[in-house]
Amino acid sequence: MALAALTSPGEGAAEAKEPTWKAKPGPWGDLEVHTAFLEAPDSLLALSAKPNSTTRWTFEQMSEGAVRETLVSSGLSAELIEKLMSPARRVATAAAVTLYPTMEELLSLSLETRSKLYLELAKHPVNEFQRDPVFIVGQDLEDWLATSSLNAEQRDLFRKLVWRRGSATVFSDISALLSLARNQDEVQAVFRSVTRVRTLIVALRLPVTVPRKEFLDYWSGGRPESLRLPFLSAVTNRRAEQKIDISNFLPSLMRQKIYTYPEIELGVKGRFPDCHWTSLNFFAVTPQDFLLDTRLAASYLLEKYEPIDAPYRFGDVLCFMDSGEGLHTCVYVADDIVFTKNGDSILAPWVFMQTADVDAVYRKSPATRIQGFRLKR
Repeated sequence: MALAALTSPGEGAAEAKEPTWKAKPGPWGDLEVHTAFLEAPDSLLALSAKPNSTTRWTFEQMSEGAVRETLVSSGLSAELIEKLMSPARRVATAAAVTLYPTMEELLSLSLETRSKLYLELAKHPVNEFQRDPVFIVGQDLEDWLATSSLNAEQRDLFRKLVWRRGSATVFSDISALLSLARNQDEVQAVFRSVTRVRTLIVALRLPVTVPRKEFLDYWSGGRPESLRLPFLSAVTNRRAEQKIDISNFLPSLMRQKIYTYPEIELGVKGRFPDCHWTSLNFFAVTPQDFLLDTRLAASYLLEKYEPIDAPYRFGDVLCFMDSGEGLHTCVYVADDIVFTKNGDSILAPWVFMQTADVDAVYRKSPATRIQGFRLKR
């Protein structure tokens, strides 16, 4: 599949200084980090279900009384609750109660109230954008917005309707954005924008500044049979000042995947690759598709890998765990950079991210922790 396009500035986008920093010193060498945003191509958007411009809050398997209690505990005013629960604004069935807030009512909610309410809505699978919101990682909303294709009015609305899920800034009101679209192109721009994923572009500065053997051992994952060793050796011989993208250091299968979305054909196996398929196939030459089965992937991890503590090295699998439950896996690259695919959606690309940003997406409670695993020799 072709490399996913990096975004271009939207109409009236404000000038924003793009984040750039250097990684901490280590056996990986002198790394320079930049950011970019990926957006799903139209060919994939065409395969995805689209919401309409009517905002709905649905409470499944709850009585009207229980819904009212949820609204009260979330902090909605008594006046707003009465409006939402009126017969004209409520549809109640044996299976669910659905409320229809107006744009004005959405904007009237404080950040705290919206966050409490949307966390409750996220418990009901039908509220897909509360359950799986748009994540603004890197703690910079303006960086996210600056190159989006949303119009100025939509960007302003976006700022007003973000909420907090743990330490993460997130957004769920896709229908509200659609209501401000002025034509079909702007409708498509909304769908494209809400697939935006921040990725890191990491470059190694040459000449190599760490001992050659240490550098080669690190980027080969301690594997003397690594097919990348000739290239890595060649890199260490360069004396002129230059930069090289570290995606060139990835094993062949993942070098094909970085910065791309799943090929449509991968879906014929029943589901698209997820974090576990990605992490456990990291060093594979040919993908092992039985790892699409979460149960088999867990067994494979425990059989083929051994638990380790930090410091981690290139290729180690980091498993985010909470009360014995594996929430997510990704692959350690260098410093605080990991290689990850967040979910099995066709709209979830393979990217480099900072560990803290992955943590913000998957942290379930204060007890969530990272357990490292290393492939047995």
